[in-house]
Amino acid sequence: MTSNQKNNSRRKFLWGGLGIVSAISLLKFISPKKQRSAETAKMLTEDGRLVEVDMDKIKRTGNKISDKEVITWVKNKPTIQ
Repeated sequence: MTSNQKNNSRRKFLWGGLGIVSAISLLKFISPKKQRSAETAKMLTEDGRLVEVDMDKIKRTGNKISDKEVITWVKNKPTIQ
């Protein structure tokens, strides 16, 4: 092989690699974005029912409540007899 043929094969290899990389990056921008799955948390309502709530609907204050507040929070809690 002559040096001219080596340069041409290198050039073809580099242009081919550049074409593949650019095609992959172009497909990444064109493809539809994946929707984030909504995370849910199980919460207890005031009447004692267990429900699932989306995490983005929950306001986070960072304050913890005491055990006594949790017990008095449930207004219509069933009594065990």
